[in-house]
Amino acid sequence: MNESGRVEAFSDGVFAIAITLLILEIKVPEDAGDNLWSSLGRQWPSYAAYVVTFLVIGVMWVNHHTVFQYIARVDRTLLFLNLMLLMGVAALPWPASVVAAYLRDGNAAHVALAVYGLFMVFHGVVFGAMWWHLTRSGHLFIDRVDVEGARATRARFALGTIVYPVTVGLAFVSAPLTLAVHGLLAVYYAFNQVPVPTKAEALPG
Repeated sequence: MNESGRVEAFSDGVFAIAITLLILEIKVPEDAGDNLWSSLGRQWPSYAAYVVTFLVIGVMWVNHHTVFQYIARVDRTLLFLNLMLLMGVAALPWPASVVAAYLRDGNAAHVALAVYGLFMVFHGVVFGAMWWHLTRSGHLFIDRVDVEGARATRARFALGTIVYPVTVGLAFVSAPLTLAVHGLLAVYYAFNQVPVPTKAEALPG
């Protein structure tokens, strides 16, 4: 296994653990009796937080995997940037649990979604920094990557650093709407993956 393969394998483990921990926040109602349907229904914030955060982590994993397919080698800076990204991924079950606990609680709901948004700002900044580092010289890419073309995608990779801070402000307008926006952003990134240009793709015709 090459250097980038080891990094990706380690990262996959962190993503897998984080995405699995999310389900632990959905509790089985106790002593519900004949009101089990009602008790299950009252837990809708937990379901919403689970689905949205599952999508967020899943799409992050897909994009991370896509980028690492084009990396031949790693350096210390990339290793530390990747560790910072994984630190945020491993922590995501916590803001998800805060959202699940407080989504219906007035002002607390606004704070919960603001905290969630701040975590996403962190992810956007770190992922953007990672892409900036990779495209700065291009020396870590495999040979067929068009480095100039990859640099041209920096703005699209940095989109999260613009959009996610907006969600922090939106959290103080409507917490449920903000959670829905996070879900829609995850779907957007799932279907609008930033391609890594290759030299063959860069040729005219």
